[in-house]
Amino acid sequence: MNRARPTTHGTPERTGPDVIPPCDTEGGRLTPLPDGLGLSVHLTAPAPLVRLTELLTQACHRAEERRTPTTVVLHLGGAPGDRSWPGAVGIHDVNRWERALRRLERLAAVTVAVARGTCTGPALDLLLAGDYRIADSALRLLLPVNDGHFWPGTAVHRLAVQLGVARARRLVLWGHELSAAEALDLGVIDTVDDDLDAAVRAATVLRGRIAGTELAVRRQLLLEAPATSHEDALGAHLAACDRELRRLRRTGHAATPVREGRTP
Repeated sequence: MNRARPTTHGTPERTGPDVIPPCDTEGGRLTPLPDGLGLSVHLTAPAPLVRLTELLTQACHRAEERRTPTTVVLHLGGAPGDRSWPGAVGIHDVNRWERALRRLERLAAVTVAVARGTCTGPALDLLLAGDYRIADSALRLLLPVNDGHFWPGTAVHRLAVQLGVARARRLVLWGHELSAAEALDLGVIDTVDDDLDAAVRAATVLRGRIAGTELAVRRQLLLEAPATSHEDALGAHLAACDRELRRLRRTGHAATPVREGRTP
């Protein structure tokens, strides 16, 4: 239960898992969204991979603690023109980053990625791990290339799964950067809007309504689909359908059953 504690001004301050206090780190800043809808993650560019991992892990922890529908907004951009990624790190640092991305990708929260202007470094990873992706028309997404070679992290896997191997191949083998129009055409982003603040507010309210376990179930079915045969997938989908029928009955939205042999 949230409890109130007095502030220095005598006004009660709400505390508890659903209240997100601002937090500054070397990797960026966490701030609460208006109306208690979730949290914003402002990544510092450039920042060491270790610090970005710590920030992302903390954001996931805050989102998982909340007991109400939650939206996590990832703010990307303001990066210099250096496309190298992830820098001088060890494989254990890379492993921790990849695990943090996977944790983000499996949250019950809705994740909204917002790309502004020049984006590099972790931007592609975070866009691909997000549920809904917004960019302004000035987007310049620099792909993670080192000495002419695309960084072989799990962004390669996500590109192949989400865009198809043919499109992913063009980016991984020959790509350098994407404009807003190119990213939209490929499906790396979902919408282009120069009023990013308004777009984020709308996405937070509308998409945030579907946050929760039901969202996570559907997202997981999508993520597993490319590597699962229809026969193997059937059981998971039937379990999800059974869960949905039970939910609809609980909420009073279940349709009237149709008797066998009769058409509705």
